[in-house]
Amino acid sequence: MDNIKKKYFLAANSCEGFVSYFNTAYDPYDGWRAYIIKGGPGTGKSTFMKKVALVAEEKGIEGHLCPCSSDPDSLDAVIFPQIKTVIIDGTSPHTVDPIYPAVVDEILNFGQFWDKTKLTDCNIIKITDKNKALHKTASKYLFAARHLLKDNCNTVMRAVDKAKVNCFAERLCGRYLKGKGSGAEEKIRFLTGVTPKGIVSFEETIFSYCDTPIIINDNYGCISSIIFKKIKDKALENEYKIITFKNALLPELIDHIVIPELELAFVRENEYFNVKADIRRIHSTRFIDKELLKARKIRYNSKTAKKLLNSAVETLGEAKTVHDELEKYYAKAMDFDALLEFQKAFSEELLK
Repeated sequence: MDNIKKKYFLAANSCEGFVSYFNTAYDPYDGWRAYIIKGGPGTGKSTFMKKVALVAEEKGIEGHLCPCSSDPDSLDAVIFPQIKTVIIDGTSPHTVDPIYPAVVDEILNFGQFWDKTKLTDCNIIKITDKNKALHKTASKYLFAARHLLKDNCNTVMRAVDKAKVNCFAERLCGRYLKGKGSGAEEKIRFLTGVTPKGIVSFEETIFSYCDTPIIINDNYGCISSIIFKKIKDKALENEYKIITFKNALLPELIDHIVIPELELAFVRENEYFNVKADIRRIHSTRFIDKELLKARKIRYNSKTAKKLLNSAVETLGEAKTVHDELEKYYAKAMDFDALLEFQKAFSEELLK
């Protein structure tokens, strides 16, 4: 369990729009420090974070990797809980600015490593605007899928035995949430993201917290979300620190709850999040009156929503191609040797 890297998204291209929890990546009231990188595309922000994370790993310091939902091969942030430090990409669309400059957070200006005389090409403006337009189009596809996914949830809930669901949730709370924790705290993250590579999930992250998660198989997410909401409330009432992993498509739903100090995880399994382990599943269908379920309508909605999601993914792929083109302009203007020297000195000072 300890050898598995923790990897999760801090933001999501959701059906409700772009949802970001970047402002929760660090706690200024608990001794944390934040280094906020500012710079254009292709200026080495992600590579910088990866290299610092590698140095930290060599020194035995755990780093949580936060990929970018617009490019899951790149990082948006790396979090080091042991030394209460975060390095974060503070550029649009997840703009982050210092809250308490110098005292808690400071800017790493990667603009100091570029030659701005090489960045006068008007194509940069055209390409940037094209990239933004493609992201807006992807958002429209996702918003259209929202109505179908929410309609499915409403249809399912009309066939659910709510008393049975609540009773089951109470039993889970009574069995697993005994005693008191070290202080109530909730962090919100995503384990799934709509990306140019498709809908990407980091299932292995669950096993970095827990050897044997409690899995509920729920294709629609509404039943498991009710159960996890009760678990969340009970865990916080009992003063446990928890991580709530929200649904990347409908963030009002909870996909997973992790309670690290109990080494406990409650997990929703579905077509986009498949836990590859021989663990008993709790099937959400046990709470549904199938005679009341309008399965034909749900199948139609699901099929249409999937087409819209695929269109969103394809459009994000086009945006990624445009973004790659934009990166080339900035990369040509960068002094990467100077940036590398800065990274080495930064890592040595931070991780000494």
